[in-house]
Amino acid sequence: MEKEKNILKHLYSGDNKIKLLDQRYLPRWIVVLIDTAIAVLSFYLAYLILMGTPIKFHTVLTIFQQGIILVSVNLIFFFLFKTYSGIIRHSTFTDITKLAFSSLFTFLTVVIFNTSYELIEGNKIFLNTSLILYMLLSFSIMLLFRIGVKETYQYLRNVSSGLTKKRVAIIGVDDDTISVGKALTTESKLPFKLIGFLTQQIDSKRYKILGKPVVPIKASFSETVKELHLDGVLIVSESFSRTVKNKIVEDCLDLGIEVFNVPSMEKWNKKEDITNQIKPIEIEDLLEREEIKIDDQLIKKDISGKTVMVTGGAGSIGSEIVRQLAEFSPELIVILDQAESALHDLELYLIKNYPNLNFIIELADISNMYRLDLMFKKYSFNIVYHAAAYKHVPLIERNPHEAIYVNILGTVNLSILSLNYEIEKFVMVSTDKAVNPTNVMGASKRAAEMYVQALQNEKGVYTRFITTRFGNVLGSSGSVIPYFRKQIEEGGPVTVTHKDIIRYFMTIPEACQLVLQAGTMGRGGEIYVFDMGKPIKILDLAEKMIRLSGLEPYKDIDIEITGLRPGEKLYEELLNDVATTLPTHHPKIMISKIPAGEFLDIKTKIKTIIKTATKHEDRKVVMLLKELVPEFKSENSTFKDLDVIIESE
Repeated sequence: MEKEKNILKHLYSGDNKIKLLDQRYLPRWIVVLIDTAIAVLSFYLAYLILMGTPIKFHTVLTIFQQGIILVSVNLIFFFLFKTYSGIIRHSTFTDITKLAFSSLFTFLTVVIFNTSYELIEGNKIFLNTSLILYMLLSFSIMLLFRIGVKETYQYLRNVSSGLTKKRVAIIGVDDDTISVGKALTTESKLPFKLIGFLTQQIDSKRYKILGKPVVPIKASFSETVKELHLDGVLIVSESFSRTVKNKIVEDCLDLGIEVFNVPSMEKWNKKEDITNQIKPIEIEDLLEREEIKIDDQLIKKDISGKTVMVTGGAGSIGSEIVRQLAEFSPELIVILDQAESALHDLELYLIKNYPNLNFIIELADISNMYRLDLMFKKYSFNIVYHAAAYKHVPLIERNPHEAIYVNILGTVNLSILSLNYEIEKFVMVSTDKAVNPTNVMGASKRAAEMYVQALQNEKGVYTRFITTRFGNVLGSSGSVIPYFRKQIEEGGPVTVTHKDIIRYFMTIPEACQLVLQAGTMGRGGEIYVFDMGKPIKILDLAEKMIRLSGLEPYKDIDIEITGLRPGEKLYEELLNDVATTLPTHHPKIMISKIPAGEFLDIKTKIKTIIKTATKHEDRKVVMLLKELVPEFKSENSTFKDLDVIIESE
């Protein structure tokens, strides 16, 4: 078999004498000639079949003359329905429909002519049985010809390219999975060969869908899959809960079977090739939490017709907020960021994917009060989503003054302007690292939270200041997921800071959905905490990602424990120990009632911190942060000794 494939590769590769695969398509006149020859052959076969029966042809015209007329009529309908216009090797259902209509109208035309002639002359020219037989034979042979060319071309192409199709089964039997199965069976260029459908509905009667068997899972999923000798399985993403999906993936990984994720058909990107819709399942697809449901109508009522500003709009969180806002018909979105390249990329993306969206890109630094004031004057914002922040823990631990400029000064500037220009809502994106912070980044975000909370309690404040707080976001810049993915692609090792470290995770769309939802709920001064599900052990995450890549942890890809980074702790919290949590009408959103403190005191301390940061006096900056945020205790950091100094005072 291997020798045969090698011969075929030489015969049908691009640099050979035959060059079959290099031909773009058969010329149309050749297709017409072939179809005409098939029509002549069909009539001859019909004649041979009927000659051996008692049925006799009519003798008004000779058999030869009857054949000429019938084939000529058929030829006319070839041109009328343009049966020759499609590329044979890429024949579709439309091409087959044209053939069917051509044969049907040929039959009807000749039957009408035959009947009319009989009414006038009293005799028939054509035998109706021969017409029916001719129609069926001609259509069938032309159809087989096209199928034969299509399959032969694909086989030669696969052989020449060395492509071996993976034997796959689709899990589940419903409208979505059948649609995916149809795509697999009709798109010959896909690297998959559909073996069948797997279902838990056990039926004594075996049946087929799209010509493929529906296989019931009787004893266990593992045993059923093993018996089919599959290379992979396809899961339609919305068909299963994440718990069930995780179990399927675990079973498949144990058997060395690949798992592919497919969106439901209505979510397919029509601009993308079908090949790009079917992707290997990724760790983001296995996050053990149920999908979040939001009140679209409430958000639309809140956003529609409004002028909205998104700070940090080119970042992973900010850009997703922009994408989601685009669905709710805002009057204008002003996207602010200081990352020039990322802003440019986002602008191109929005122009292409949201051509009707009214948006403006602004390159600016939120620590520049004068620049921000000009924008607030110019645009008359209704709502501000504040997602701009420095968030990389080790980097900020080495540059505390930078965190003060962006995370604190930037927030102060935006909140003062929101107050002065009577903005309806100011929604700030915070982090779980602000709870009992162990690093400068978390402490700076907590200071920003305290400022907007306390400001809300001042008299005459029209703006509603709302804070949203969640944990790590999968796929965001600096997230561990893309970092691990890159290490795996490079052959390892994958680095984990501690074997027991755990984190809460949420996908970017989920996080942004809850930010928008919380924004509709806030009365002002709240800190909204999101249900992040169960915390995930980072070591388990690394091992699973390696296995999803088709490799074995510690064997193909090593995992190294590198030690906690400066300011890093083993686990993150979403609530203070003294905080009380109140439920909301949304099951995934809670309110943390953390005492805000006196605004005048917080304002004075923050002013001192900002002034000190401008002098790059980092140790003093951190000391002042610890005084403002008493729960801030440095861990694995050069600033840890400051905790001892504070405690001794």
